[in-house]
Amino acid sequence: MNWEKKDVPAELVRELASKYGCDLLAASVFARRGLLEGGELRYFLEDDPRHLHNPFELPGMEDAVDRILVAKDGGEKVLVFGDRDVDGITSTALICSALAKQGMKVSWRLPTGNDTYGLSVKAVEEFAAAGGTLIITVDCGISNLTEARRAAELGVDMIITDHHNPQDELPEALAIVNPKLKDSRYPFRDLAGCGVAYKLASALRFAQKSRLYGHDICLFNQRPVNNAYVVEIAKLRNLSLIDRLVETIVPGMVDIGNTRIPAFLEGQSIFVWDAPLQKKTLEKIFGSGAEPYMPDILDLAPQIAEEIPPTAGKSLLRIKELSRIARYTEKNLTELDLFINLFTSFVHKKEKTFDADDYGELQLAALGTIADIMPLRNENRIIVKTGLDSLMKKPRPGLSELLYKLEFSGKRIGASDISWNLCPAINASGRMGNAAKAAALLLEENPRERDKLADEVISMNEERKKVGQTTWAAVEPLAEKSLEHYGGNMVLAAGETIFRGVTGIMANSLISRFKVPALVVSFNEEIATGSFRSLRGYNVRGLLEQCADLFIDWGGHDFAAGFSMPVKNWDTFLERLENAAQTIELGSLEDEETINIDAELPHGYITPDIFTLVDRFEPCGEANPPLVFMARGLKIVNIDFVGKNGAKHAKLTLDTGKHKWPAMYWQAADKVREEFDLNDKVDLVFKFSRNWFNGIETPQIIITDLRRAQGA
Repeated sequence: MNWEKKDVPAELVRELASKYGCDLLAASVFARRGLLEGGELRYFLEDDPRHLHNPFELPGMEDAVDRILVAKDGGEKVLVFGDRDVDGITSTALICSALAKQGMKVSWRLPTGNDTYGLSVKAVEEFAAAGGTLIITVDCGISNLTEARRAAELGVDMIITDHHNPQDELPEALAIVNPKLKDSRYPFRDLAGCGVAYKLASALRFAQKSRLYGHDICLFNQRPVNNAYVVEIAKLRNLSLIDRLVETIVPGMVDIGNTRIPAFLEGQSIFVWDAPLQKKTLEKIFGSGAEPYMPDILDLAPQIAEEIPPTAGKSLLRIKELSRIARYTEKNLTELDLFINLFTSFVHKKEKTFDADDYGELQLAALGTIADIMPLRNENRIIVKTGLDSLMKKPRPGLSELLYKLEFSGKRIGASDISWNLCPAINASGRMGNAAKAAALLLEENPRERDKLADEVISMNEERKKVGQTTWAAVEPLAEKSLEHYGGNMVLAAGETIFRGVTGIMANSLISRFKVPALVVSFNEEIATGSFRSLRGYNVRGLLEQCADLFIDWGGHDFAAGFSMPVKNWDTFLERLENAAQTIELGSLEDEETINIDAELPHGYITPDIFTLVDRFEPCGEANPPLVFMARGLKIVNIDFVGKNGAKHAKLTLDTGKHKWPAMYWQAADKVREEFDLNDKVDLVFKFSRNWFNGIETPQIIITDLRRAQGA
């Protein structure tokens, strides 16, 4: 393996540390990872949910909320339709819980057995026949054109919440809430389906709690510049900036009626900071003629000071110097920008928009985000971090039972624990054709019934493991045989013996085995269902788009997608696949053999205090891998061998001077005495972790690669 530690200028590290208030070691890691802008660093240095993006910036959100409130007031029947995977199951539970707490009549439905992905015409027709009037899709729907048309024919409204890539034609729905729509102004496109569902629940909570919902308001401010004044006005709706006016005016040169200000303010509630000063400045600029245009202005400074005491008696300019948010803004933050931020924080605090329900929903959103391998950057970091913190403190019903049965109760829970233990258990129900079991567990109110459902979910996971082992025995040789046929650019395994519920798992295993894109297809009667997984920079959507006319349904992400199609189209699909495979361009494998080192640690830094830095970069996962460190000249003072059915792994004790660290080196038992031995001094690349045993947490090192130190 190649060890690579990127050189970063010392002045850049010092600048980052000074500007963002972090230590030099953290700043050096930020620099090596290319995290240099406040907009990204904000989500590594701040944890408060108030740093999440406004849900009303998502397209279609206010229309969706309005329609749900109408359904509530009218006592309408509502159906929540989700997907069979973790993201879809948690999204379903999240929205159903949120609507039920509103007292609404809500039912839910997920694909079962061999149902295709997404909403079905059958589900639409059965819901309409039962008197239903509103369907909300979660983690699906963006490709359900036929189903949406059928719903419209039957007088059923549809709200689509999804995060999959939209195709050129969109479904006919009352509202589509998806950050990836072409006209979306949402600042982050990589929410999970459960993240989008959480945003809808948050928007509903705001609509129920805030008198500001659905109303436009204006924040008004004036500031001197040279011999003139800048008049700035921000128009907000649901705390989201929808319009802005900036006028530079020389006092006495123009009447206010001849500016754009009156029209912009007409019919609006007007809020200012320090009303006496603002009125005095207005009179200086326009004389007494300005008052009729602004008869009623509300001074927010006293009210905000009650909720945010450090602002009391200070001007916006002075508050700007103290603002934490200001440090993360690359542009020149104006006083009005600060006013907007203050007002938003004030409303959230005053109206308690983040409550116990919110934190329970974040637990589900965290699971969906991790399971769907969404990048743990931007607001996904807060969603997952806050959700996991809440999960450790008070797991919501359903998750509590699963954690207990998986022996995670009372333990520190990280993203990797969720990814390797909790998510597969929930996912197994969908893979085994009964996703409803897991959804029912998350929604069940009776503790005894939840305990029973948790046992069934765990049992399905054990069954899924057995099916996976059997299926792998069939899939691996098929894929190996196909590698040459597709020019070494991809592998394919297809057949009737491949269980549909594990095609995604098999495709992931194949890309790990062969390091090329992998397609696994299951045949069931007249339908072929496939899961496509990719790596090395190849976007599988382009290939699937060339075959869209053959599919019943298809969709997904750039590197993970799926489809269903009539078996009669299989031969035509294979012909196109062979042609497309010749054009696949993959990134270099050498990149995967290089270990990128985040920091080299002197011996004195290798203490338990290092977890302050390690935890700052949690949660780790997609687009934010665990921190990788290097150290030189550590002495091996003990070697043990561990492993079931023979010693496969080496357990070392490393002397760092102040501390002796336990260190696991997986699959390295045969390297002892060949590449290193007792009392050797070694250079190593490693990660820090925590090991739980008999209720005791022990810091440890996980070795990635190791070499004898030069001169040792």
